[in-house]
Amino acid sequence: MTANPAVPSATSFIRSRKHARVAAPASNASALTGPALAVLATLVSPLALADGGNKDIDPTIPVVEVQGAARSAIQAPVKSSSDKFTAPLLDTPKSVTVIGQEVISQTAAVSLTDALRSVPGITIGAAEGGNPVGDNVFIRGYNAQTDTYVDGIRDAGSQSREIFNLEQVEVVKGPNSAYGGRSSAGGGINLVSKSAQLENFSNAGVGLGTDKYRRVTGDLNRTLGNNAAFRLNVMAHEANVAGRDVVGGDRWGIAPTVTFGLTGPTKAILSYYHMTSSEIPDTGIPFNNPFASGPNVARNGNGTPLKVDRNTFYGLVNRDFRDTESDIGTVDLRHDFGSNLVLRNVTRYGKTKNDFVWTQPDDSKGNVALYGTVWRRANTRVTDTETLANVTSLSGKLTTAGIKHSYNVGVEFSREATERSTYLFTPGTNNPLTGTFTCPTSGAATLYNCAPVNNPNPYDPWAYTRSVSPAATNVKTNTRAVYAFDTIEFTPQWLLNLGARWDEFRTALDTRAGPTTAATRARVDTSFDTYQAGLVYKPSANGSIYVSYATSATPPGNDAGDGLDALTVAVQNLQPQKSKNFELGTKWEVMRGRLSLNAALFQSKMDNARVTAPDGSSQNVGKKDLKGVELGFSGKLTNAWQVFGGYTWLDAVLEDNGYLNVGTTAAPVYAPSPYNGNVFPTTPEHSASLWTSYAFNKNFNAGIGMNYVDRVYANVNNNKYAPSYTRFDAMASYTLNKNVSFQLNIQNIGDKLYYDRLSSPHYAGVGPGRSASLTANLKF
Repeated sequence: MTANPAVPSATSFIRSRKHARVAAPASNASALTGPALAVLATLVSPLALADGGNKDIDPTIPVVEVQGAARSAIQAPVKSSSDKFTAPLLDTPKSVTVIGQEVISQTAAVSLTDALRSVPGITIGAAEGGNPVGDNVFIRGYNAQTDTYVDGIRDAGSQSREIFNLEQVEVVKGPNSAYGGRSSAGGGINLVSKSAQLENFSNAGVGLGTDKYRRVTGDLNRTLGNNAAFRLNVMAHEANVAGRDVVGGDRWGIAPTVTFGLTGPTKAILSYYHMTSSEIPDTGIPFNNPFASGPNVARNGNGTPLKVDRNTFYGLVNRDFRDTESDIGTVDLRHDFGSNLVLRNVTRYGKTKNDFVWTQPDDSKGNVALYGTVWRRANTRVTDTETLANVTSLSGKLTTAGIKHSYNVGVEFSREATERSTYLFTPGTNNPLTGTFTCPTSGAATLYNCAPVNNPNPYDPWAYTRSVSPAATNVKTNTRAVYAFDTIEFTPQWLLNLGARWDEFRTALDTRAGPTTAATRARVDTSFDTYQAGLVYKPSANGSIYVSYATSATPPGNDAGDGLDALTVAVQNLQPQKSKNFELGTKWEVMRGRLSLNAALFQSKMDNARVTAPDGSSQNVGKKDLKGVELGFSGKLTNAWQVFGGYTWLDAVLEDNGYLNVGTTAAPVYAPSPYNGNVFPTTPEHSASLWTSYAFNKNFNAGIGMNYVDRVYANVNNNKYAPSYTRFDAMASYTLNKNVSFQLNIQNIGDKLYYDRLSSPHYAGVGPGRSASLTANLKF
């Protein structure tokens, strides 16, 4: 990237130059690329030229520039940690949001879902059926549960991720398969871990708050001679969920890292991550179930969650639990050969455990509308996932025939193995009075498997024997891939970004009813190519306008058997679901580099979505279409005023949802889905977020945040939904001295009742109520 003379570096310097290059005026962009680009350019061009730039410099006059700037006055450019981004984010033709450490800290985020709340266009799904409890993220309307990466390597296994060892969170929007292989059309999330630094520091945080909130973190870094360092991050956390008295739990984690060769050409980073958690998971609130017709039409609900007390909990304290454990070890080796050539090899082994019993307040048989009861359906899982991955890549820069290349090529190998079972209860969890999950009554006579809609007792004396089911599912997935990325700079104004990846995906499933029974087997052996291409025009050194195209592929069994997209006999012979995305966008770094702005128009299409075909089989015949607009901003308006946020508009349509059986099971009759043209579930049309803070002086800082999410449908029928909501948060911090500071956070200031998790048509997760925490941050 050519340096912008108007943007000084973070250090003072003197630079002599005979000829100053004149940046192309922004108005030329519309002439070259059409009215659509002009519209995007006008969104940011006033601020882009606010600093004056070089537009008044006579290029014939020799110039000597003397520039000095305090570090606090200059915002370092936002960067990605991934080697696969072969250009700065400013010149990358893709929507990428980076949640930095400052935003994570100021908003008092303590989990990945907390951090993602500040990014519009992302919703969180709830567990149900085959969808396990854990991070269940939807990006631009598509399920990205398996599209989470740690330092660029896929992080398989269902889990709820912490932030105590994270430097930043990178959200890549749009098809992500060229970067990471199998993935959804929505995008992916890369978690950047903290690493050892060549300086000594000791940081700690101690927090207390409402709802039994207690949190302790530590971050210790020590140099080992002049070329190595050790870093240790630790965390212990305990809290209930505000407004949900029974829900809560505790967790602890430790993450040591040692780095050798910090100043030499060869570097080795050895790291380990462990986290253990124990909690009572949330049951959520059932929907007012709308009956379409028949004798129950008078009982029709409006499709929103039931209007019950916020604290209503349908689970059972004596039964419900969730225990998780994650262990990840990584060896990252790099060697710089000089001449801009770097070889890197990363090997990672990981193991995750996710065991739970949680109560889903099931309304599928009409209990809520007919009897004012719910069936306490016990969703259970006993899961162990092991992963082993190795990535070798070569990064470099070269110039051929006057054209500059910045490239990254590599190969990836991975193996994932998941063993999954469930729990059995003696006696069972059905209503003994009916022998089913129909609940005309509730209470002791139903063995507490049925509960009233209003005022259920989570402490009902439910006493059963629990054991692991002999039925088990084993899934093994092997992948290998080759990829290449190149940013080609024809001139300082014109760049072409290219990327391609080939994946071979092999997954096998064995399902056994017991240790002595024959296994039911399913297998997928497939390979697929994915691509991305983007043309970037830079009207000035601090801005870019781009047009891009990218694809993604989601094969059957994408989630390695631990999620909703599990492999089955019915889908094993299907092709990967492929999506394509067209995007037109612009990015600017303005106000002397302090503020980053971006805007994008995009359209994603999936023409071979997996749905039920006219003959009742599963086939790749469905269609989905999504159009959207995205605006984002990050940085500082002044040295004291920080902002972070954005806005997203999504128009997500199920163009062809396949066929439904309108006959009977014995005599099926398939007709086109009546839901064609409906909105994707879990996709708000409008969403917006803002976090802003202001340093009133060197000691006192205050901030406020806002999150708005439009109505979100829970099903393709579009007759159950969570209403729109706006939530406000606040922060104030005071620096006592160089070693001690205090931060007060109030979440959900207005105690807004809202629903922030749903992917099931049965219930919606209740968002946390108002809570407060006070944290002492220590440096020593």
